Amino acid sequence: MADDTYESVLCVKPEVHVYRIPPRATNRGYRASEWKLDEPAWSGRMKITAKAKIAYIKLEDKNTGELFAQAPVEQYPGSAVEAVTDSSRYFVIRIDDGNGRHAFIGIGFADRGDSFDFNVALQDHFKWVKQESELAKQEANQSAAPKLDLGFKEGQTIKISLGNIKKKDAAGGGRSRPGASGLLPPPPGSKGGILPPPGSLQPSQSPPAAAPAQPNTGLLLDFGASSAPQPSQDLWGDFTAAGSGTTQEAVKPGWVQF
Repeated sequence: MADDTYESVLCVKPEVHVYRIPPRATNRGYRASEWKLDEPAWSGRMKITAKAKIAYIKLEDKNTGELFAQAPVEQYPGSAVEAVTDSSRYFVIRIDDGNGRHAFIGIGFADRGDSFDFNVALQDHFKWVKQESELAKQEANQSAAPKLDLGFKEGQTIKISLGNIKKKDAAGGGRSRPGASGLLPPPPGSKGGILPPPGSLQPSQSPPAAAPAQPNTGLLLDFGASSAPQPSQDLWGDFTAAGSGTTQEAVKPGWVQF
């Protein structure tokens, strides 16, 4: 809570007009159209200050700063400040002389933005007052509630098990990441080890020579029979005639009969 002796300035407007207002006959509210707006009773400067929870609307002389009237505001909206029903630039405030006497006067602004700032300054101040009151209530409730002691008692210990972490570290340490050695594993089904990379063969080493092709002796004719006829282009003979069961031709020398 702020110090009671500290007074802060909330808003300052260089021009404000003061009007004498007729007494309110009913509860329908004040109307600025009933005032003599072209004949203000006083014109000067307005300043809104705050001291603790109370706001003060001060009407001062423009040149000398002499105080003309002051309206203490303990709640807004409230009876100390009331807006008229037919305009947003005019208000009715209750001034107090400090000796217990008070009166209601009308104030008005030439600019609509000045009246907006006047309204917002009072709203912000009393919003802050409400928040301060709620915080004070919360602090009072917390101080009244018994405090919870979460400290260790004398001789009290606590045990923390880290077995799972050790097991995970041991299991993870025995594994080798693939590709850590820089070589790929052999393909499945290969019998040998890892093949050397291309170009690693020594110049002195040469691949084994291919074995000479063996002649096919089964197709050769009997060299002893010089008069043996040359085989036909069909190397297997006439199988259809052999398997038909009719007249069989003589087997040519050098061929095997099936």
